Amino acid sequence: MFNRIEVLSIPVKDQQVAKSFYTNVLGGKVVEDMPFSPEGDTRWIRLELPGVETTLTLVTWFPQMPPGCLQGIVLTTNDIASAHAQLKKRGLAISDIEKQPYGLEATFTDPDGNGWVLQERSAVS
Repeated sequence: MFNRIEVLSIPVKDQQVAKSFYTNVLGGKVVEDMPFSPEGDTRWIRLELPGVETTLTLVTWFPQMPPGCLQGIVLTTNDIASAHAQLKKRGLAISDIEKQPYGLEATFTDPDGNGWVLQERSAVS
């Protein structure tokens, strides 16, 4: 019935600050950046993270989604130690890697407080 989740809307306060974080720190690529409102004060900014099929939009227009309300977004990797080191090198404040029953994980937030989990899953037996 469904194929995939195409776009995930990330609620942010300042689209330019968020765009800088998602491109410079997380290594995302801007796919679209165009006016979203007739007044021109809001933009449609859609990004791709490396290796991730679902794109992200940086949104400010949903009153029921205040900046920072999105939590538990999971990014998976096959090499958490390498990804963790790269992100720290780019200036990301990320937790230490912790062992969980399902694998390894580290957590971080974007500038607005949206919560992310970097995860390397254990092999399922």
